[in-house]
Amino acid sequence: MQKFIKHGLFLVIVLAFFLVVVSMKALKEYRYVGANIPPVNVISFSGKGEVIVIPDIATFTLGVTEEAKNVKDAQLKATQKINLALARLKDLSIAEKNIKTISYNVYPKYEYEKQICTQYSCPPSRSTLVGYTVTQTIEVKVEDIDTAGAVLGSMGEVGVTEISGLTFTSKDEEGQIREARKKAIENAKQKASILAKDLGVRLVRIVNFSEGGSYPFYYRAAYGMGGAEKDVILPAPSLPTGENKVISEVTITYELGR
Repeated sequence: MQKFIKHGLFLVIVLAFFLVVVSMKALKEYRYVGANIPPVNVISFSGKGEVIVIPDIATFTLGVTEEAKNVKDAQLKATQKINLALARLKDLSIAEKNIKTISYNVYPKYEYEKQICTQYSCPPSRSTLVGYTVTQTIEVKVEDIDTAGAVLGSMGEVGVTEISGLTFTSKDEEGQIREARKKAIENAKQKASILAKDLGVRLVRIVNFSEGGSYPFYYRAAYGMGGAEKDVILPAPSLPTGENKVISEVTITYELGR
């Protein structure tokens, strides 16, 4: 009899423990019922922020193009000019990390014979290989923007005839983008606060945020050497940098309450 009582007591304890576990699980699930239901009453506001920046970096590309009857001679002529340009950049204290080749191409040069066409046919034109062309383009970053004009002017002295893509940027671009974003967020929040007051509603929480773009507007200029010979000393060009504008555009979505 005592044995049955012990077994019965054990079953009661096990059943009680099971009920406690089931109840706790149910309560836990109850806490999260509706937690992931998206808000229904929402409103979105856009904001825009701008930061004016004085550029402190100048970037440009320089290139050489040389032709010869064979690849070796064309490469040699291009290499001589590029090496002179690199030596001059080194003399002007341009760091190696700020000089990089962005393209190097070798391609054949053909001359095409004109063919006489009749009303019945037009024979294909004949091509004759007359040589090879080698081009090399290098990107140069000048961190001391006050010397950018002198650097550009000196390239003509060493025979470089192709310079383009002059761009003025800033060393602290990430910080300026962040500052513009903060202004854009403040702008959107101010709009939200004013409209919520006018509508007589309450801004409960931010349920979504998106950034349409944080980007700088750069000043760009083309600087052509005009086929200057290397024995002609060009005056350093004047390079007004002006101002850059960093713009951020954001959208903030709020849940509304009464």
